[in-house]
Amino acid sequence: MSHLSKIEIQIQDLQALEQACQAMGLEFKENQRTFKWYNGTSPCSHVIKVPNALYEIGVVQTGKTYELQCDFWSAGGLQSVLGENGNLIKKHYSLARVKNEARKKRYRIQEQPIQNGTRLVLTTA
Repeated sequence: MSHLSKIEIQIQDLQALEQACQAMGLEFKENQRTFKWYNGTSPCSHVIKVPNALYEIGVVQTGKTYELQCDFWSAGGLQSVLGENGNLIKKHYSLARVKNEARKKRYRIQEQPIQNGTRLVLTTA
């Protein structure tokens, strides 16, 4: 069965989302107003395109924030790229968001891979 799912994350920083997409090899399509899923298309503010996937991720504005909507149907090709429940895109968005805020405050950032993710070490300049 195919249906739209919401990835449980509130997007407050579109620049960080675009950086997360770049880190994952995805394409952020600013101002594309519909995204593809099993039942056709749905309205959105922006789209994330996944290479070689049938479907897209809609970036849907909800007030002052955005949510990510997509169809995780296995043949659509999104779950293998985004991770279960979108965990990979959530991780990359969170990393980009923290790094952007740290740079604004003039911290130096060092990324260290760890077993279950990434550790960010911030030091003063």
